[in-house]
Amino acid sequence: MAATGAARDSLFAKIGDLPPADVIFGHSESMAMVRQKVEKVAGTNVPVLIQGESGTGKEVFAKLIHRLSRWADGPFVQVNCAAIPGTLLESELFGYQRGAFTGAHTNKPGRVELAHGGTLFLDEIAELDSSLQAKLLQLLQDGQFCRIGDRKDHQLEARVICATNRNLEQEITSGSFRPDLFYRINVISIQLPQLRDRREDIPLMLDYFLTRFNERFQRNTPPFSKSVMQLLQQRDWPGNIRELENCVARYVLLGSVEAFRNELTDPEPPTPTIEVAEDGSVPLKRIAKQAIRAVERNLILRVLQATNWNRRKAAQILRISYRALLYKIRQTGLPPKRPRRDPSRNATPSD
Repeated sequence: MAATGAARDSLFAKIGDLPPADVIFGHSESMAMVRQKVEKVAGTNVPVLIQGESGTGKEVFAKLIHRLSRWADGPFVQVNCAAIPGTLLESELFGYQRGAFTGAHTNKPGRVELAHGGTLFLDEIAELDSSLQAKLLQLLQDGQFCRIGDRKDHQLEARVICATNRNLEQEITSGSFRPDLFYRINVISIQLPQLRDRREDIPLMLDYFLTRFNERFQRNTPPFSKSVMQLLQQRDWPGNIRELENCVARYVLLGSVEAFRNELTDPEPPTPTIEVAEDGSVPLKRIAKQAIRAVERNLILRVLQATNWNRRKAAQILRISYRALLYKIRQTGLPPKRPRRDPSRNATPSD
């Protein structure tokens, strides 16, 4: 059974310098299922495959599983298979013996050997070429490997975690990934959801990153306003958590909502009302004009809300003159000043 209550708190007390468990998992239903899998798989010695779009936190979850496992005191060795050229990756993974090739002046252990007693994390596993896939399969089957130029087999005692942002089943169909290796690494599969599918977790992440970057950059940037928080929750975040993190870093460094220029100025255009004339024709020019005006109004309103109705700052973000903004506010029917709040509601500084 998954850990609950005090047992769960004790389990996640081991994660050290990683974000708190509440930030990692949030409160969404999809992440609750991920949490259950992590709790169950942490203490087992089976390969784990973490899948998800770029920026969803695959490395964080690999480190989390390592910290919660019985290999937590051992090394966590990460190999980014996409970052190392294929000609060098074999020697990086398995090491080599002196004299194995030109320039091999000493014995060198590979990343696999360095992970002994800990966790070997193979990120972007789909980037491995076919020859290395065969060697990795042998490693996972026999627990043994051989340095380049060596005749002696070495034993590996380590947890193996793989990650990819590709669909490996499609890679198998295209012939670029071995099916036997897929079945070997896919004993336990953890699928991380996109950030746009767990929007309710964004405020927790924003607060965490704000505190973290304020400490790192020795700043005292104020919390996000309620309106900015809502706008950021509405974004699709194609870069997922990594994009959100970079966005908060810009905000802390610049100390202004202008850091969110791109995030605040890309609303989806509303669908205009289509008017059909009595003769059955569709007035395209009129519809286009209405659509442009609706987009402008929506965009201006979002930026005004994000800047607490500071029209000069809004004009800077929109890259138009202050007079042009005042004209467009009148033209689109927006109020010239921030609407008064209902006095019955309690105002808060963040609003």
